[in-house]
Amino acid sequence: MSETKKFMYVNRRAPYGTIYAWESLEVVLIGAAFEQDVSLAFIDDGVYQLVKGQDTAGVGMKNFSPTYAALGGYEVTKIYVEKESLEERGLTLDDLQHLVWEDEDDDWAEKDSIRLVSRAELAEVFSGQDVMFNF
Repeated sequence: MSETKKFMYVNRRAPYGTIYAWESLEVVLIGAAFEQDVSLAFIDDGVYQLVKGQDTAGVGMKNFSPTYAALGGYEVTKIYVEKESLEERGLTLDDLQHLVWEDEDDDWAEKDSIRLVSRAELAEVFSGQDVMFNF
């Protein structure tokens, strides 16, 4: 029997203009489908990936941001957002999508997936991962 690995996907880039954000989301969903311990971190311009109400009509790309709402169903429940990156871009937690998961051990109560953390706290989270990918 194989041991479950802890995978962290670090998203640093804006959601549109490159394929990095979309590819990261696809890889996360694939890893989660294979029952890996998958986490995401959003830092720098990557925080824009979670902004609610995105309109991509002007850039000619499909809006994939609603797909983040499916992560809880794949048991991706640890989504870290760096507080300083939000602040540097004039954003708050209220500007982001409300991502949740259902806790079967707590009578299917909805729980928040997004964890707002400082750079120092995120560095500690990074140190506990087996594998990290930067997008």
